[in-house]
Amino acid sequence: MSSEKPLLRFGVIADPQYADVEPKLEYDRFYRNSPKKLADAIETLNGEDLAFVVTLGDLVDRDWDSFDTILPVYDGLRHENILLPGNHDFAVEPQRLADVHARLGMPAPWHDFARSGIRFVVIDGNEVSLFSTPQGHSRHAEAVERLEALEKAGAINAMPWNGGIGEEQCAWLEQALADARERGEAVIVMGHYPLYPENQHNLWNGERLVELFERSGNVIAYLNGHNHVGNLGRAGSTWYVNFKGMVDTETENTFAVVEVFKDRIEVIGYGREESRSLAL
Repeated sequence: MSSEKPLLRFGVIADPQYADVEPKLEYDRFYRNSPKKLADAIETLNGEDLAFVVTLGDLVDRDWDSFDTILPVYDGLRHENILLPGNHDFAVEPQRLADVHARLGMPAPWHDFARSGIRFVVIDGNEVSLFSTPQGHSRHAEAVERLEALEKAGAINAMPWNGGIGEEQCAWLEQALADARERGEAVIVMGHYPLYPENQHNLWNGERLVELFERSGNVIAYLNGHNHVGNLGRAGSTWYVNFKGMVDTETENTFAVVEVFKDRIEVIGYGREESRSLAL
């Protein structure tokens, strides 16, 4: 056994997608089973030395009241708890849309923080979407235009259940990566939507982010959920790791511990999640 210690370790959960509704058998999704799976995952993660645990969106499948069932499960987590929304977290009453980020205890829809010399950047791919703002909102109109343009171009990810990020967030992200580069920090970006490889679940303007990461040269990994079957890709010096959805299957769980070393990232998969060694 190597005595080499990782720079840090953290836990990853994707798409619990709880709702008090019947399973969707054609997708193998068992919504009511997620609180138990989440509690089991937390019990395992509590036995690990971790800097934090991140959930990469879709805590609920629908309904504001679903948060009242899934969020208290996290009270059992002894680690710092980082949550971010997915598309389903906005499947709530229109008057509740503006409250979703606060319900998840987020400091802001997009933000960054450092742990053990690594910069973590949380992006919000729901910003420009058909579901995160009500009809009549300027961002909703922008989303309609973007989706129409993607459909016209025959884009594989021209789907109403995807979203994109706006100019202000793009500029913020570019600055966050530049600041990290000045400090000599490696960066891990986290979001709900995949960016790479090409897939029907990808962020509407995912290619722009892939190009930005390549140009920046300091993003070692991008972590996401949304595509429940999982995926893996590498472009430039960035690994793109798509974690599998917890809501899928009746009994099997899926979550991971990620270890960051100077020369590699180790993903230790539990249940259906695959273990991977990713050289940097």
